[in-house]
Amino acid sequence: MTTASTSASGDLAVAGSTPFSLDLPWRLNPSVALRPEPFGALLYHFGTRKLSFLKNLVVVDLVQSLAGQPSAEAALIAAGIADDQRPLYVQALTALAESGMIVPTQE
Repeated sequence: MTTASTSASGDLAVAGSTPFSLDLPWRLNPSVALRPEPFGALLYHFGTRKLSFLKNLVVVDLVQSLAGQPSAEAALIAAGIADDQRPLYVQALTALAESGMIVPTQE
């Protein structure tokens, strides 16, 4: 089940409407605020009112770098994520996409 909300601009946002793919470019959802914290970061989605905690500084950096990369795969490579660590970070990005915290970049 997905959740839908209307943003201040009137756009309908559906959490999890695009399955996560490493081949797509992603970015932080414009309806989400990221606040760095000593433990990682807080993510707050203004549309769904969902609060998420990122407890890994590498994930925080990865999420912040997504918009500057042509794909999630390129962001993982640029972040220097080792092959044996990739599943952990792909899982984190997948969860963020499913919750609507990150969205595919519109071209």
